[in-house]
Amino acid sequence: MGDILIVDDDAQLRQSFAKLLGEEGYTVRFAASGEEGICLIEETVPDLVVLDVRLPGIDGLEALKRIQKIDAKLPVVIMTAFGTTETAIEATKQGAFDYILKPFDIPEMLKIIAQAVEAGRMMRQRVEMDAGPETGQEAVIIGKSSAMQSVYKAIGRVAATDATVLIRGESGTGKELVARAIYQHSNRAAKSFLVINCVAIPETLLESELFGYEKGAFTGAAGRRLGKIEQANGGTVFLDEIGDMPMSIQSKILRLLQEKSIERLGGQQPVDVDVRIIAATNRDLERALEEERFRQDLYYRLKVVSVELPPLRDRKDDIRLLTDYFLTRFSREMNIGNPGIAPEARKMLDRHSWPGNVRELGNAIKKALIFSRGYPIQPKEVEQAISEREQDAGAAAEGSLESLGRQWIREMLASGASPDMFNFLMDRFGSLVVSEALNMSGGNRSRAAKILGMSRPTLQARIEKYNLSLKTSVKES
Repeated sequence: MGDILIVDDDAQLRQSFAKLLGEEGYTVRFAASGEEGICLIEETVPDLVVLDVRLPGIDGLEALKRIQKIDAKLPVVIMTAFGTTETAIEATKQGAFDYILKPFDIPEMLKIIAQAVEAGRMMRQRVEMDAGPETGQEAVIIGKSSAMQSVYKAIGRVAATDATVLIRGESGTGKELVARAIYQHSNRAAKSFLVINCVAIPETLLESELFGYEKGAFTGAAGRRLGKIEQANGGTVFLDEIGDMPMSIQSKILRLLQEKSIERLGGQQPVDVDVRIIAATNRDLERALEEERFRQDLYYRLKVVSVELPPLRDRKDDIRLLTDYFLTRFSREMNIGNPGIAPEARKMLDRHSWPGNVRELGNAIKKALIFSRGYPIQPKEVEQAISEREQDAGAAAEGSLESLGRQWIREMLASGASPDMFNFLMDRFGSLVVSEALNMSGGNRSRAAKILGMSRPTLQARIEKYNLSLKTSVKES
């Protein structure tokens, strides 16, 4: 999940953090002063620092400045009592990721911590372009076709500028990876990179999430809150699925692009901000213009520089490279040797239309690896993996899954792979069930245990029994 450093002189609070964050799967270290925290960071840089404002010796603001000199991309979340929120806001303006108020609202605190860890991961993990399939890392853009060469050139041309970029492409083509590549090769690479999914946040909350709010702006707004755009001042904001953004918020994004300023919800004065906007959509924006679901002026502002990602069906030459990459990556994640793939199975992959693009191909290879039981992937495993996506949800899909399960069991029984066949099969199924529960919970063991209807100690025992780890059992998006 991540390594978190808590810097606070309150021993009881440190103990509470140890229990709470430990249950969430984080590794937690502690420091009782800013100086001690800085020494620990110099030894080993964590994934996140949670820093109190009031500390013995140097205060939180001075500690933040020193931390940024050590590692400008290290996310820092400020802790503050309600009466000192202005100090926390000032810290946010100086580069802190966000702030949390004491006493804590635990769900909100865990949400901010998860967002900060993920933001740090995105900023640190470099996206490799035009890499070979032998690389096993996650953040890679694979492809040597002429269509992908055009994408690499577009990234190179636009990265060093401050221009707004619109990334267009079907779902599953890798728009977020391209956005991260542009950011990492930009002049703002040392600053923050924040991702806002415009469809994942309810419309009623999206405006305050983006632009923040003033005290009294709505019921429950007990104090000022900075939005993500203001938090990213000096950095880059990636607006994913902007084609689904409500019209009322589109006008505020237009103002940001035109005037470099925003207004917090309930505010009366413009706030100057310096952020670069990278946007992405899988929507037909031209049709949205005709149907008056997207502002024409915003459309032209976004379209200053456009990067078009080709669907996989238009770059079939890259399927072999992508297949080899996914085989390498998922074999490593599953802790198995790369079994390879039969020539006829490759031909089936080449013939498929891949409506889900690279994401669908990756999922198919992962399923085929599971079906293949460590042997080279054959056409039947590819057919099984592809057909799962194409079948309808509900009873038909459930029946197919049962059929596949029965077929696999029959093959294993016939193979005589283990003298204790029953327990061998139960462990294989148990490992998959626990692994998928961890996937669904994002690696959160407490939530995974709840999904499975078992206690957390029981889940921990199963994880150890099946030799699972968060690195190998959790999907990396």
